[in-house]
Amino acid sequence: MKLPSMIEAERLLLEGEQLNPGPWVPHSRNVAQAARLIATRHPRLDADVAYILGLLHDIGRREGKSDIKHLIHGYTFLRNLGFDDAARISLTHSFPIPDLNAYMGEHDCSPDELKFIEDFVTSAELTQYDQLIQLCDGIALPSGFCLLEKRIVDVAMRYGINATTIPAWRARFRTKESFEAAIGCSIYQLLPGIIEGTFGVSLS
Repeated sequence: MKLPSMIEAERLLLEGEQLNPGPWVPHSRNVAQAARLIATRHPRLDADVAYILGLLHDIGRREGKSDIKHLIHGYTFLRNLGFDDAARISLTHSFPIPDLNAYMGEHDCSPDELKFIEDFVTSAELTQYDQLIQLCDGIALPSGFCLLEKRIVDVAMRYGINATTIPAWRARFRTKESFEAAIGCSIYQLLPGIIEGTFGVSLS
């Protein structure tokens, strides 16, 4: 696969944090950690690849505050470095269904950029790595891990809903069930601090 090494991926994230500090950085680290933990149990996935893809999925935010445009920024940045497989994740991680309107934030791109994103996501056949990062993006907050339900409701409360919302939710839960079948347990059994991250309290 066309990916940076783990050391290079860490360097790129640190560089991005220096350019645009913010919660996207600890969120990216938590996505990477969740992806590695799940991939370690998965019979067909490489844990290091999963970690690198999770670490860089939001790297487009290095360019500053943006909404859907961070997908283009990340894709272009990683493609220019020759990391085509990581670049792909920059686009696919926000689309559990192949519909541009599934991205609930502002569509702050040029018409040509939006057309590029739309053409890419509607023609892409999602790989298991695409789906893994989508799943982990939905269970990772900057502060830690949480139930998928908490994350998707949080997004809906911030951005609203549209005709794609319920199909996208269903796709996310199908992905969760598929990975759980492959690893033989609930994904939540693998994630440290899931109770604290979801409910804000410890049961110990």
